[in-house]
Amino acid sequence: MTSDSALFFRAAAQADVDAVVALVESAYRGDSGRRGWTTESDLLDGRRTDAELVSELLMSPDSAVLLAFVDGVLRACCHVERHDDSAYFGMFAVDPSYQGSGLGKQLLAEAERMARETWHCRAMHMTVIDLRSELIAWYERRGYHRTGQYKPFPYGDERFGIPRREDLRFELLIKDFSGVTS
Repeated sequence: MTSDSALFFRAAAQADVDAVVALVESAYRGDSGRRGWTTESDLLDGRRTDAELVSELLMSPDSAVLLAFVDGVLRACCHVERHDDSAYFGMFAVDPSYQGSGLGKQLLAEAERMARETWHCRAMHMTVIDLRSELIAWYERRGYHRTGQYKPFPYGDERFGIPRREDLRFELLIKDFSGVTS
């Protein structure tokens, strides 16, 4: 992304479902995902998401899939969902050719702004596979902290992928918005 690139964000609509699925799959699975640093290809096989799940997210109340366009082309997305006074952040994907450009950082900041300003959330939380130390460090540099709270990986549920290892689990990361100004 260059300094003169046109960046804009918008909420996804049903017409965007196939493009969102393609973007998420390209960022996390297979050979295309290996071009970026967020790939899960060494940990998981199978799909990362599908059209049915993305459609459900779009229809769910207090839920939004945010899209980031660079020069009119979809390059990143994320899912944000309100849970009382906090928001959940997930399905974060950046086109592998744009990883490292700052686009992911900008989309995360937009998701946080929306959670604070639109939903009046006090915090953002997410779960990350705890073996993804480089990704966790990236979130820590953006104000998230590790909680030491873990959830088991849903082995046997192929909606989350087909594990290539027996030691997968999720760790809860949280960013407290108190003291953050909009």
